[in-house]
Amino acid sequence: MLFDRYDVIVVGGGHAGCEAASSAARLGSKVLLITMNFSTIGQMSCNPAMGGIAKGQIVREIDALGGLTGIVTDHTMVQFRMLNLSKGPAMWSPRAQSDRHAFSQKWQEQLQNIENLFIWQDTVRGLIFEDKRVTGVQTRIAGDIFAHSVIITSGTFLNGRIHIGTNSYPGGRMGETNATELTDSICATGVEKEQLKTGTPVRVDGRTIDFSRMTEQKGDDKPGRFSYLDTPPLHDQLSCFLTYTNPEVHSVLQKGFEQSPLFAGRIKGTGPRYCPSIEDKIDRFSDRTRHQLFVEPEGRGTNEFYVNGFSSSLPIEVQYQALRLIPGFEEAMIVRPGYAIEYDYFPPTQLKFSLESKIVGNLYFAGQVNGTTGYEEAACQGLMAGINAHRKRLGEEPVVLKRSEAYIGVLIDDLVTKGTREPYRMFTSRAEFRILLRQDNADQRLTRLGHQIGLASDERLERLNEKEKSCERIQHLLQNESVTPDEINHFLESAGTTTITRKTRYSQLILRPQVNLKGLVNQSSTLKNALADITEQPNADEIFQAAEIQIKYKGYLEKERELADKMQRLENLTINETIDYVKIPGLSNEAREKLANQRPETIGQASRISGVTPSDVSVLLVYLGR
Repeated sequence: MLFDRYDVIVVGGGHAGCEAASSAARLGSKVLLITMNFSTIGQMSCNPAMGGIAKGQIVREIDALGGLTGIVTDHTMVQFRMLNLSKGPAMWSPRAQSDRHAFSQKWQEQLQNIENLFIWQDTVRGLIFEDKRVTGVQTRIAGDIFAHSVIITSGTFLNGRIHIGTNSYPGGRMGETNATELTDSICATGVEKEQLKTGTPVRVDGRTIDFSRMTEQKGDDKPGRFSYLDTPPLHDQLSCFLTYTNPEVHSVLQKGFEQSPLFAGRIKGTGPRYCPSIEDKIDRFSDRTRHQLFVEPEGRGTNEFYVNGFSSSLPIEVQYQALRLIPGFEEAMIVRPGYAIEYDYFPPTQLKFSLESKIVGNLYFAGQVNGTTGYEEAACQGLMAGINAHRKRLGEEPVVLKRSEAYIGVLIDDLVTKGTREPYRMFTSRAEFRILLRQDNADQRLTRLGHQIGLASDERLERLNEKEKSCERIQHLLQNESVTPDEINHFLESAGTTTITRKTRYSQLILRPQVNLKGLVNQSSTLKNALADITEQPNADEIFQAAEIQIKYKGYLEKERELADKMQRLENLTINETIDYVKIPGLSNEAREKLANQRPETIGQASRISGVTPSDVSVLLVYLGR
């Protein structure tokens, strides 16, 4: 017997697998992470970036709970930008360009320094079951390995098939083999599977790119970070670049459509609606004469650049010919071609909100196998699956985040309640309470929970307490101190807002859109002296921003909390899992079928199932009232 019994086995070393393994092990479980290739643990398979619109919020939530993705990103990023600053703070989203190689290396370093975590390079061929629960895995090299729980985080590797023009071959990622047996083992238990498709663009040798023909995109002058801890500051940022396709490019690509596996029908899986291939864009948006392309560095120690927006499965010669018609790429040399990949996934309506299978006990799924796309979506699922697999072993209740608590809660609720027929990507529009779910307050929303379950450190909790005390001090000072016209009017004029004619409280001035808190503090000797200790703190910008948002958006925040409380009342109305929906008079046939299949745990969850109407919810409320 090569191996002892483990508490948790994690299958797959991608972003979901890394967070699942690290969270379960740091909580105290004995964890075995099984990966097909040790050197690709934590690899960025697609674009070398973390965060973005809504995705940046997820990374900050992972960090607030005690996960590691934000820390790894901060240590390895080469550029940082806060997106959507021209909009309200609910839309602000941090994004970092990462060094692809360093990112993977940092994840491996983090995992190897966790005491209860062990790594084994092997291929999982199947699962071991007993009494409708999983008890271990069957591997190609080591044979049977047993555990209390198994978390499947296999990404695009389950029966993965790569497509480039008319060329099609098995693969989980370019240059790597796929896993061909695990799907059948899982489906033998009654779990259903389907297929999705995703893709990736060409990579280009940066020495052959004429960047002078592109628009440079620099990072922020004062780059931020994802983690609430004191991770290293970013220096010497690398630039990204912007260019566009044109009608000549589109014409060349269209000539290759007859060899496209997408249009020829060789690809059966549904692709991502919000990140389509370049040929899909040209076909769907035929009226557009150009499409944006973001040219992103892969890291500091490589000449490789990622052409974001040029994902394609067309023949290599077509990709090459079209690329060289784009400004800046006239002499470009391709390092790796774009390709599409089809893979198996398991519709997530078969899961509990803990991410445990409804069909097989102690079996969890996280990441792309649940139908999502994106590192951030995968990582947060892995984090929650790892937490809940550990807690179930101890007989503790699972951690399930509400839609009003976190984007993570929105994502998992959407997956389990609604399912997905295309790769699911998070957007701010998916969250009903995005004013509450901002990137700046993820620690205030989630760190106490992370500390309570044992994942967030004492240091994190202490930093949160100090931050909240500082914010309260600032708000109290602004509400109780006033300023005279002579002291402030020059500043108000320079800010482009109306001057005052009498003594006015600072809390009234800060409500003006043109006035920001740091400018007010720098102008006022009263505020500057009273807040000198806060100004000197390493996270001073974070504190001032949080205090300003809480003051400026107080009315909106209170209104959204009221709406969240109303929704929570429906979430608190639980539904017995043994209820027979067929016997409930008044329900539509579609509602009976959907409710019976998905088994919602609360009225709130039932109301979000596609096909369940408000009248069906009313019938349920009456029935439960009886």
